[in-house]
Amino acid sequence: MRFFVYIISNKPKGVLYIGVTNNIEERLGQHQEGLDNHCYTFPRRPVSLLYSEEFSYINDAIAREKQ
Repeated sequence: MRFFVYIISNKPKGVLYIGVTNNIEERLGQHQEGLDNHCYTFPRRPVSLLYSEEFSYINDAIAREKQ
């Protein structure tokens, strides 16, 4: 399985969000669609992917996210 650390931004305000997922395409779609109105990124859409990094182990991805 693959895991990803990703950074997204809503460019007009420059707010950054960092997350971990095992399906980056699906997760970015969820952020864009605003499926959860309690999600941090819901009122900060649209978002753009700024960076992603792939890992083989979830613990490595989480450690990188915390950096």
